[in-house]
Amino acid sequence: MRISPEWLLFLSLGPLKLNGTIVFTWLVMAVMTLGSWLVTRRLRTGVRIPRWQNALEAVVSGMMGQVRDVTRQDPVRFLPFLGTLFLFVCVCNILSVVPGFQPPTGSLSTTAALAIIVFLSVPAYGIKKVGIINYLGNYLRPTFFMLPFNVMGEFTRTLALAVRLFGNVMSSHMIGAILLLIAPLIFPVIMNLLGLLTGLVQAYIFAVLAAVYIAAGMEIQKSR
Repeated sequence: MRISPEWLLFLSLGPLKLNGTIVFTWLVMAVMTLGSWLVTRRLRTGVRIPRWQNALEAVVSGMMGQVRDVTRQDPVRFLPFLGTLFLFVCVCNILSVVPGFQPPTGSLSTTAALAIIVFLSVPAYGIKKVGIINYLGNYLRPTFFMLPFNVMGEFTRTLALAVRLFGNVMSSHMIGAILLLIAPLIFPVIMNLLGLLTGLVQAYIFAVLAAVYIAAGMEIQKSR
């Protein structure tokens, strides 16, 4: 039983290896690119709009409302980044119900990459708002002796963000595979439904935590 798409090897050319994580990530990117083109190619303005556009606007409005509630700031600046994170994790987890598809979020390398992106985005947003001196000065508060602990906290929460998503997706995939061997006619359907719900929840939690970290980095008090 493969517990991660990392174990699925499609091509090997010397040191270059094309494993399942890369292939399935490309597939998710292709689905998202095609989907975004299909839903945005004929947008309309006015009172009467298509149902699919109404659904799209509802999703965007919902994400903006959540970002606004978490960050207490204008969500427009955060929506491209946080919305992309949410949709990527969401699509990865939803496609896991397709036979043969293994979600890239079930690979620690993918979740670690996403967590590193969040890790880098926190100082990027913070420095843009309060300046590099004020942002770096936060690591010395309340005293200079807190510097190693504050730095360690940044790395540990990044690690927790990656491991949390990886563990939940991987364990859900493993349980589904085990139940498929035990009762192939009943439990897989139930587990797929639960997997869809769990995948949506995990995508939401990941995006919300990213928003919380970014908002915390932007609320640093400026030095007097």
